[in-house]
Amino acid sequence: MKFNKSFIHSKTHSVPELRFEEQELTSFSGLAIIQPLFQQLNLKSRLRHCLHHQVCSSIYGFPTIVLLLVLHIMMGYRKLSDIKFYQDDPFVAHTLGLRRLPDSSTLSRHLNLIDAGNADRLRQLSQQLVLDRLVEEQFKTITLDFDGSVISTTRWAEGTAVGYNKKKKGQRSYYPLVCTVAQTSQVFDSLFRAGNVHDSNGARQFIVNCIEKIRRFLPKIVIEVRMDSAFYSEEIIAELERVKVEFTLSVPFARYPLLKEEIETAAHWMPIDKTNSYIEHQWKPKKWKTSYRMLSIRKRVLLQQKGVVQLDLFTPYQDGYDFQAIVTNKKQSAEKVMNYHRGRGAQEGIFAELKSYAQMDYIPVKYKAGNQVYFLCSVMAHNLNRELQMKVRPQERKRNDKRAPLWEFESLSRFRNKLLRKAGRLIKPQGRLVLSMNANAAIKEEMEFYQASLL
Repeated sequence: MKFNKSFIHSKTHSVPELRFEEQELTSFSGLAIIQPLFQQLNLKSRLRHCLHHQVCSSIYGFPTIVLLLVLHIMMGYRKLSDIKFYQDDPFVAHTLGLRRLPDSSTLSRHLNLIDAGNADRLRQLSQQLVLDRLVEEQFKTITLDFDGSVISTTRWAEGTAVGYNKKKKGQRSYYPLVCTVAQTSQVFDSLFRAGNVHDSNGARQFIVNCIEKIRRFLPKIVIEVRMDSAFYSEEIIAELERVKVEFTLSVPFARYPLLKEEIETAAHWMPIDKTNSYIEHQWKPKKWKTSYRMLSIRKRVLLQQKGVVQLDLFTPYQDGYDFQAIVTNKKQSAEKVMNYHRGRGAQEGIFAELKSYAQMDYIPVKYKAGNQVYFLCSVMAHNLNRELQMKVRPQERKRNDKRAPLWEFESLSRFRNKLLRKAGRLIKPQGRLVLSMNANAAIKEEMEFYQASLL
């Protein structure tokens, strides 16, 4: 239908009078999708089971507080005090099974009271939710990426320390080690550590625990591991060989100048593609007992031109190379190993989304266990967003060399702006609870699609 100009434009420019009345209005109609997801996962009951050991005199139990924090993060809020902006929202309370939401001081008090044992049980529940998805999908191969990420604070908090932080020098921080699953783009497990430890601190046992837990539920699955040069050590590589997983690790040139010199002076490089070439050899540091397959890869790049450049005549370029060494037990071609290892860069995108949209970099209280619980709530918010999309959509990609996620995921930010943060009114015609929303065709189609898939 075509509209004329007078139909589109209005001459009314008056500023409306503000009036605040008690009404059954919600700003989060998209929770009508989240509520059936929680029911399918039996999340409330599982939280009660894993946190029932925590003694609590409050009328709000720890399971309710954790579930509220997950929603708090999914809805886009950061600080605990931000709860005041939706404290009277009836649909948030309805989703949690409450008539009244707690205030920020109640949230803070519960986080400060929670103990390390319950924080660890919540961590195991977060693992189990990801394992349930892996079992349902029955993947033949899964790829685990391991890396650390800094969470800084300007104040003191238990378990924080001043460590290496090139962006915020001198700030206290935590430095959790995180394991992610490439195929589902979810966080499988985390090791919550002080900010002054090296990447590899506690890594060997953490890596083995992740592998063993997955194999307990999926005994026939092939597990692959990718890590950066911070994890390059004889101890970790020998452990990966022992548990029979395929791996690639970057080799740090700074620690082995003879290797650097050998690669730079190599004469015969085999081509991979137009920009990459490689040499392959068995190599080990002098003190190691075993040598492993090593691919040394050089990539042709354009070096920065310094000094005066005559742009009106021509732009001179000078070719140079970036070098990379990868140690692996994979038996595939150099091209496949190179693409596989470079695919681990996708984990940085997961960290960016966790910090930007799931508030992973926020430290709310002064005790370590409470901060770990908030961190796990951030992880669960991210994972549940992925879980929701995997439940309603089939796999959209095939397995490739880089092990890209098998679904084209929407970020938590896009999901909340598109569907979650939509106004609605709760009404009860003939005693039946109904959520009434504005008649927008796009929102109607999306909401009905999600509900039909989940209910």
